[in-house]
Amino acid sequence: MRADESMEYHLARLLILLSSFGAPGSKGLDGLTKLAKLDFLLRYPSFTDRLLSLRNASWPLGCEPTDDELEAVESQSIRYKYGPWDNRYYPLLGRLVGYGLAETVKGRETVAIRLTSKGAALADQLARSEEWQVTAGRSEMLSSKFNLQGTRLRKMIYESLPEATETSSLGGI
Repeated sequence: MRADESMEYHLARLLILLSSFGAPGSKGLDGLTKLAKLDFLLRYPSFTDRLLSLRNASWPLGCEPTDDELEAVESQSIRYKYGPWDNRYYPLLGRLVGYGLAETVKGRETVAIRLTSKGAALADQLARSEEWQVTAGRSEMLSSKFNLQGTRLRKMIYESLPEATETSSLGGI
């Protein structure tokens, strides 16, 4: 298993993402569709780069995708097993809640998730580390440029990035 596929890697990434959308005491990040789409944009910066260009927006300084990220095979071959849900979201969110790092709250029409104070402190600690600074900057950018309802995010991705959503034997996003 590659380092970026470890459970700890995914938990840290989601903590940082949630810190930009679901701070303690907030209404939280509303819905798993929104979480999956934002995480998609965080995990695949080559697609996010294209969406930013379409919106006449740019990356924050120091958060731009590297040449390796723009040319990565994964950027050309997105693998999700269950449509917009990566099979890891349920156990990852369950762990965050179980560890007392996140909590679920009633969302608009579904469940929302937000960090607890303990989760926010850990997310902040991670965001300040050299390893996670870019992810934190990208998460903040997503919050300022793509803080939309999950269905609107999905529609934008499907319309603007059709090659990322084409159904294959493994399914599209």
